[in-house]
Amino acid sequence: MTFPDAGAPGPEEEVVIDDPRGTDPESGEVPAGADAAADPDTAAQADSSTQADEVQTDPAQAGDAGAPADTQVTELTEALQRERAQFANFRRRSAEEQLQGVARGKQVVIEKLLPILDDLERAREHGDLDEGPFRAFADKLTTVLDGEKLVKFAEPGDVFDPEIHEAIQNDGSGDEPVVNLVYRAGYRLGDKVIRTAMVTVTDPA
Repeated sequence: MTFPDAGAPGPEEEVVIDDPRGTDPESGEVPAGADAAADPDTAAQADSSTQADEVQTDPAQAGDAGAPADTQVTELTEALQRERAQFANFRRRSAEEQLQGVARGKQVVIEKLLPILDDLERAREHGDLDEGPFRAFADKLTTVLDGEKLVKFAEPGDVFDPEIHEAIQNDGSGDEPVVNLVYRAGYRLGDKVIRTAMVTVTDPA
């Protein structure tokens, strides 16, 4: 029996190297990105990096997303300012109307007292208020009305003013008329004329 010689060379076996990178067998060059594809860890890191880049938001886009919120804040601020201005105007108008109402009420009461003042003035001219309780009453009433800024006007010799004087008789030429006699005194309440004076008119002396 003849055994083959173990040391004798046999047929050559072809050695095949499995290179997952796809190396070119002739040039030995490795295609771009082949190393990362061959290494699972490297490929996983690359995928994670790509996902992180996709998730990251562009600062410009983030600024655009915040713009509507800023616009809403501005609109609400302007609306609040308008409401505050309207409320301030309302308070001012209410205060003015209240003062006007008080002034009207005061004027109505004083106008009703004017005939009493006329009677007291005639009594004073006749000497009925020189002494006694009526004089005290007249003085107190005059003091109260003076405190309310009631002022009597129209005296003989005053320049005639048709805005505040009512002429019932004119004895002059009419060039420069002045007040001659006062039949009824006029009154101002503050700056407002509440009753014109009834007078006669003549030329200046």
